[in-house]
Amino acid sequence: MSDQRHDVPEPDAFTRAYWDAAAEGRLLVRRCRACGRAHHYPREFCPHCWSEDVAWEPASGRATLYTWSVVHRNDLPPFAGRTPYVAAVVELAEGPRMMTEIVRCPDPALLRAGAHLTVAFRDGAPVFRPAG
Repeated sequence: MSDQRHDVPEPDAFTRAYWDAAAEGRLLVRRCRACGRAHHYPREFCPHCWSEDVAWEPASGRATLYTWSVVHRNDLPPFAGRTPYVAAVVELAEGPRMMTEIVRCPDPALLRAGAHLTVAFRDGAPVFRPAG
């Protein structure tokens, strides 16, 4: 069995700033200085206007639930020990959507599209929980 984690990507020279910030409990997004739009996942160019004039900025940590699924079976470590869990796509207050997991949600049946969420961090990775 490999020690490789399957729940976070391998940081590289470009994404290291993102993962270092997450390890410190901070969520970053990239914002284009040409068109002003934020994007996620981190890229060296703007996916909207293709400008390379993009920079890291702190995200507010606020999001709304876009879509989700309750996963009852996943044999990859460390997911097997977490089932059932809620895999989700959230829309960040800054605009972009990101894939994540919903945590600290006692009853996933109560989740609704548009629900307010806030970022939390687990093992250096951003996850989201219901706000309030």
